[in-house]
Amino acid sequence: MQSYFLTLLCSPLAQLKIPDDDIIRRGGAEENRYMRLYGRKFSKEDHVLFIKLLYELVTIPRLEISMMQGLARLLINLLKKRELLSREDLELNWRPLYELHDRILFSKTEHLGLNWFPKYFSESATQEMLDEWRPLLCPFDVTMQRAISYFELFLPTTLPPELHHKGFKLWFDELISLWVSVQNLPSWEVHLVSLFARLANDNIGYIDWDPYIPKIFTRILRSLNLPVGTSQMMVPRYVTNAYDISHVVLWVSSLLGGPSKQAQAQLSGLFNSIASFFHPSNHGRWLMKLMKLLQRLPASVVRRLHRERYRKPTWLTPIPDSHKLTEEDITDFVESMIQPVLLAMFSKTGSLDAAQALQNLALMRPELVIPPVLEKTYPALETLTEPHQLTATLSCMIGVARSLVSGGHRFPEGPTHMLPLLMRALPGVDPNDFSKCMITFQFIATFVTLVPLVDCSSALHERTDLTEVEREMCSASAEFEDFVLQFMDRCFALIDSSTLEQTREETETEKMTHLESLVELGLSSTFSTILTQCSLDIFKVALDKVFNFATTNIFETRVSGRMVADMCRAASKCKSAESLKKFVPHCCNAINQIAVNEEVLNEEELDKELLWNLQLLSEVTRVDGDKVLPYRSELVQILQLTLHLKCKQGYTLACNLLHHILRSSALIYPTEYCSVPGGFRQPISDYLPIKDWGRPGDLWNLDIRWHVPSVEETSFVFYLLDLILQPELQRLQRFAQGEQDMSRDDVLQSLTIVQHCLLGAGGSTAWSILDETTLYTGTEYDKSRENYRDAVCGVMRQLLHYILEHSEDDTKSLFSIIKIISDLLHFKGSHKHEFDSRWKSFNLVKKSMENRLHGRKQHIRALLIDRVMLQHELRKLTMEGCQYRSIHQELMKDLLRLSTSTYSQVRSRAQSVLFTALGTYNFCCRDLIPHVLEFLNPDNGSVTQQQFKGALYCLLGNHSGVCLANLHDWECIALTWPAVVRSGLSSAMSLEKPSIVRLFDDLADKIHRQYETIGIDFSVPAECCAVAKQLMITGNPFPKDPVPSEEEAAEGLKRQATKNSESVEKYKQLIGDLLGCINNRNMPWKFEHIAIGFLSLLLRDDHQLPPPAITFFVKSLNHDSLYVAISAVAGIMKQIKRSHKKVPVSPSELCGVKELSDMVAGDRQDNQWLQYNSSNLPRTQQDWDGCVFVEKTHWGYYSWPRKLLMYAPQEEQPKHNLTREEMTEREQIIFDHFSDPVFINQFIEFLSLEDRKGKDKFSPRRFCLFKGLFRNFSDAFLPLLQPHMERLVADSHESKQRCVAEIISGLIRGCKHWRYSKESRDPRKLHWLFEMLMESPVNGEGGSFVDACRLYVLQGGLAQQEWRVPELLHRLLQYLEPKLTQVYKNVRERIGSVLTYIFMIDVNLPYTQPTTSPRISDFTDRILLQLKPLTEGDEEIQNHVTEENEVGVQDERTQAIKLLKTVLKWLISSAGRSFSTAVPEQLQLLPLLFKIAPVENDDSYDELKRDAKTCLSLMSQGLLYPEQIPMVLRALQEASYLAPIAGSSSWHARYTVLTYLQIMVFYNLFTFMSDQKAVNNVRALVIRLLEDEQLEVREMAATTLSGFLQCNFLSMDAPMQAHFEALCKTCLPKKRKRDLGSIVDTIPSADLVRRHAGVLGLSACILSSPYDVPTWMPQLLMDLSAHLNDTQPIEMTVKKTLSNFRRTHHDNWQQHKQQFTDDQLLVLTDLLVSPCYYA
Repeated sequence: MQSYFLTLLCSPLAQLKIPDDDIIRRGGAEENRYMRLYGRKFSKEDHVLFIKLLYELVTIPRLEISMMQGLARLLINLLKKRELLSREDLELNWRPLYELHDRILFSKTEHLGLNWFPKYFSESATQEMLDEWRPLLCPFDVTMQRAISYFELFLPTTLPPELHHKGFKLWFDELISLWVSVQNLPSWEVHLVSLFARLANDNIGYIDWDPYIPKIFTRILRSLNLPVGTSQMMVPRYVTNAYDISHVVLWVSSLLGGPSKQAQAQLSGLFNSIASFFHPSNHGRWLMKLMKLLQRLPASVVRRLHRERYRKPTWLTPIPDSHKLTEEDITDFVESMIQPVLLAMFSKTGSLDAAQALQNLALMRPELVIPPVLEKTYPALETLTEPHQLTATLSCMIGVARSLVSGGHRFPEGPTHMLPLLMRALPGVDPNDFSKCMITFQFIATFVTLVPLVDCSSALHERTDLTEVEREMCSASAEFEDFVLQFMDRCFALIDSSTLEQTREETETEKMTHLESLVELGLSSTFSTILTQCSLDIFKVALDKVFNFATTNIFETRVSGRMVADMCRAASKCKSAESLKKFVPHCCNAINQIAVNEEVLNEEELDKELLWNLQLLSEVTRVDGDKVLPYRSELVQILQLTLHLKCKQGYTLACNLLHHILRSSALIYPTEYCSVPGGFRQPISDYLPIKDWGRPGDLWNLDIRWHVPSVEETSFVFYLLDLILQPELQRLQRFAQGEQDMSRDDVLQSLTIVQHCLLGAGGSTAWSILDETTLYTGTEYDKSRENYRDAVCGVMRQLLHYILEHSEDDTKSLFSIIKIISDLLHFKGSHKHEFDSRWKSFNLVKKSMENRLHGRKQHIRALLIDRVMLQHELRKLTMEGCQYRSIHQELMKDLLRLSTSTYSQVRSRAQSVLFTALGTYNFCCRDLIPHVLEFLNPDNGSVTQQQFKGALYCLLGNHSGVCLANLHDWECIALTWPAVVRSGLSSAMSLEKPSIVRLFDDLADKIHRQYETIGIDFSVPAECCAVAKQLMITGNPFPKDPVPSEEEAAEGLKRQATKNSESVEKYKQLIGDLLGCINNRNMPWKFEHIAIGFLSLLLRDDHQLPPPAITFFVKSLNHDSLYVAISAVAGIMKQIKRSHKKVPVSPSELCGVKELSDMVAGDRQDNQWLQYNSSNLPRTQQDWDGCVFVEKTHWGYYSWPRKLLMYAPQEEQPKHNLTREEMTEREQIIFDHFSDPVFINQFIEFLSLEDRKGKDKFSPRRFCLFKGLFRNFSDAFLPLLQPHMERLVADSHESKQRCVAEIISGLIRGCKHWRYSKESRDPRKLHWLFEMLMESPVNGEGGSFVDACRLYVLQGGLAQQEWRVPELLHRLLQYLEPKLTQVYKNVRERIGSVLTYIFMIDVNLPYTQPTTSPRISDFTDRILLQLKPLTEGDEEIQNHVTEENEVGVQDERTQAIKLLKTVLKWLISSAGRSFSTAVPEQLQLLPLLFKIAPVENDDSYDELKRDAKTCLSLMSQGLLYPEQIPMVLRALQEASYLAPIAGSSSWHARYTVLTYLQIMVFYNLFTFMSDQKAVNNVRALVIRLLEDEQLEVREMAATTLSGFLQCNFLSMDAPMQAHFEALCKTCLPKKRKRDLGSIVDTIPSADLVRRHAGVLGLSACILSSPYDVPTWMPQLLMDLSAHLNDTQPIEMTVKKTLSNFRRTHHDNWQQHKQQFTDDQLLVLTDLLVSPCYYA
């Protein structure tokens, strides 16, 4: 096999014998197939050479995308097992891969799966990559994203420790400090995190992460986007650019362990702070993320443990012992996770994530994980009222089943829980609750698979060497028999309640519903697992029971009958001999007795008993063939009796019987799936089954028992076929030749028998298609016997043609024939779709029960056997489609005929078989296309509408398979596309029929979606051929063909050249054909449109369009297909663009400053010449020519590229302003049209029409068209366009303005290479444009809208120039500052946005010089001066609604308010855009904002207050650095000390401080927690505000305190408790009788405030643990209850607290009760139960 496949791949490559991309395609497919069948069974040399060959192939320039995808997948597959090849074995060059990635990702075509790629690059690669991509690191430019994503994809992280100085040490400090200094989560931060995660994982123990750990965890917490505090304002950017959980998990699991243990402490903190979010009552969009984190983190830690302890050592860097996870580390990790996981079990998203987490945690620490799950499971099994709780706990138990059953030294008592669990699960088999029923089946099956059901109780007396737990297990195992019988009773009850009579009305269908079929599957698989695993004694009891049940009742055969028959089949499969001895004689007798009288055979409705026995018999015979042989005479007699029953239901069951007998005798399959090889037959004294509980199968000693057909069985199969199939075929043949009459029912009956024979024996020796197979599957083909496949094939074709001629409406027979043809083509013993679903379910089961910790395929034996069987079937399926011969061709034509027949159902069934066949046999599509197109030919007058539709469907294909209209091949497309267009002239085509119109739409749509540019010039580089040659001569085995000679190779190259020139011809011919169709006057409009669409797909960048097509597209610009034409002409402009020469320059020579040796970014000496300087602008031709322009804005900011390419001087560039004679033919066509004033008038007229009212948008396509015109033809068309432009500019209609904007922007971009006399970009090139924009953007002329627009244009221009225009930014800021007090809201918002861009460049990044652009700090100082009137005054700041500028100067205060509004807009817009937050500057504004922000959530429109609130919310979410925290806290403390003046509402400031604090602390949790002083300050602040005299502030402080306690930021310690208890004891002054209405009433006494503060403190502590009862809580509740009768507001607080406590603890009160003493419970019950109303 291997040598065959080597020949296939290499020899044609080495000599290019098949001058064709097909060979590479086929070679790739073969190699994929080889790897699926045999894994990596080739030598290491071959492996390395294969990779090199594929690497060369993948990086062939201009390789078609689809081909490259196939090869890339294969390459990834070969590189997947990293441990097989070390860096010494294989080294690849990174550049070709980078160029490929760049070409594809940034060439607008689709993205490829090259993300995953082990880095086998040379040791110098890291430095080369940094030199290549560092110049792109300009944070204001999109290139930043590109550079960082390259780093993420390419940087090698697996270098050995001695090479680290050439690896990550070159870039780690630089990139990590960049990451630390960015605060606002730009989109590229995600790529950095991915890179760090990979680095951490590959180099555990070699990098000191400790300094960064608090920052890492703070950012992870922020990235979860959890809702915090009262206001739910999110910065939208945080949501879109949040970290990918898989990177987070990898990073965290790599940080654990090590000497400092810091990561584990932070991780525990993280889970403590978010634990309450996992509670099932909480729900939101953030929940999915949390669940993912929960599910993947344990898996990742298990993977790491496996790598440290169990994996075979490989060449990859081992983890040093100092950093391996210790036992203590693992315990800490499991303990930190167990709480949230137990909460998540009942989550709204389902229990699956929790179950997977528990499965992995239980592998590490079963003794910590399983007991709490059991505690939840036992009560859930007892309760009947909460089914959700049951399904959740059972699915979690399934996850930990293996750890529970195998016990081990950590959790020896585990196995003792097994029987109690199984017995208690039985009531779950409940006919009324489907999901409960399914999970119970799964639960029982999982546990039983792991445990032999053998009664070992006798061992108690015979053996003395048992441990206590083993003795307990032995005595418990006596209950197994009881369990099996009870389970069966439950199943019988289930079956009784699901009979047809019970569940259906008279009229409903008789088929099983989807739910019923699932229950049937669950029932049969669980029962067969139980019987497989039980001892012979238990089996016999069970067999008797099921036999009695089946034979004493009669079941209908659709629902309950199927379930019973399944149970019987399970029994006979496990122990065939015993079962068949009971069932076969019984059923045969029953059938014979009823069938004695002849009339029965002709009845339409058969006797129920007969049907039931037949069904039972057909199922119990699905066992090993050799066990059926003893009963062959009885079975054959039954078959002869029943196959020709009149009743359809009857003979179908008989056919099933035949099918199963044939199948069990003819196939190869394993015969037992027991968990211990050899079963449990030995005596207890020699073998103790309880030792095998949960034991994995031994891969090297599986000891599978196979069924291989014996000579006797084979001859029995032939005997049956001769006896049954032969006569049927003869009858059908006579009927097809018209010699014998048969009714339709008879034909259908015969076909059913043929089909079942084919299904039964299809995989056996009688059914080979000769010389088809190239792969040994264990079956010897006997050539001497009659080949039935050919015989059936011949008869079917005759019959088909006869039926189509004489009785085309016999659709049932046609369905049957289609099915038979499908089986003839594809069926070799198993169906592809069945195989796929088994493969899927195998993977599911494997996942739910695997042991990832020890690895090494330690699965259960049954699973391993299943996998072997699947591999065997895979080999059988792989034989398909190896050859395509004339018999296949004939069958395909028949299918095509059926696909275009009269009845739609026949058509659709035939089409689906046809599509499968097309996908199976290589190259048959080309064979079929002409036949399909015949139906679309307009000259073919005999075509009916049905045939026409059928043919269109055949071209369209199904959603997953081949699409004939769009094959990746010039020959096919050149035929199909013109044919589709021409079919518009066919007589059968009617646009009145919506179905046909829809078909054409779908067809055109599918072609547009799926079409990939087909290569015209395909060439294989010499390197590939060299590697291929090498592959052929090294190592073993050698290919069959010799290495090609020089002449052969030359011949190959010649063929390749011929093929390429043929492709060019086909390309031109196709375009010619399509143009011909379009020019046909009679062509309906729709088809003309389709043709233009096809033409537009044929534009390519490596081959210019033929001139006639260019003429057509340019003409179409004034035609109704204008939209397609605009894109097409823009594309044509690109094709005919003349390339400009570039020359390398040295930046250091240009500016006379030598390059700096160390890393410095930002404004430096050597990039100053790039910046805009109005005193030194090119104002004459001479200056212009001497000036070097850099078009790309990122060059020079971070560092200079190795080779900076610039355009050469004007003299060396292609000539501009050509005369018409100097142009090429293609240029002339365009020149002629655009020089024609009539053409231009009409064109501009079209363009300036309004598309949809109010929906007019600037169109990039039109812009590209004009850009191309001005670029390729310089200013040749300006004289014609200028009058139009002037006319449009003067018109105020939106559509006219849009049109002129498109022309002008095209002009500005297209003039890049014009002479000085014409102008050109680079801020210094476009200086005239900038100077014009800067003149006076905000002058109030034309109203606020125009002002806002002018600013917008200016902002766009400056933003693109980024850091290169500091002078302009300063000028603009100077100009705008006096105008900040704008009245109009839209202008204010625009100014805010412009300010963001002005200060964008003032960043605080590592290795970066302070900027020469404007700085925020200077600006803030100036602003604060102007805001002084607001900060000093005390009266409330109102939004003065003095909108229109009234005459007279307004006072300072009003001006200040207006200024503040604009400043707020700036703060809001910069929160989402800038990279770093200017914390010190913003803090100076905080007090003012606290003053304004409203407390209530009212939406009464007041712009100022709303903006202030938004601003605070956004600022509080900002990321803080440790050094900024003291400043922020100082500002908050000052704000909270604002002296309360009577009557002013300044308590608002204190209230807002608290809301700000909540959010700020949570979003910077770990940064705060790593600074003890800050924690104490926060605590002091909150406790002080608890004693505020304003009630609202006190309550807010309590809420804040409760939140901090809940996320474990503060802890409930003795001093705090003592402090609150002391406050509570403050005595209140006695109530004096006062005069009514005296003033004294309203002011609370200081004592009352203090007492209330104490109560609030206690209440905060109680509310901080809503889901559990810590040890200190009962005492606090008692303290609190003492104040129930205090004066208001204390009483209110106590009541609220108690009712909240009751609400949150109500669900699990039974558990929580345990924490209280009896006395406390008495008091509590009094408090919580409301007093009786009548008492």
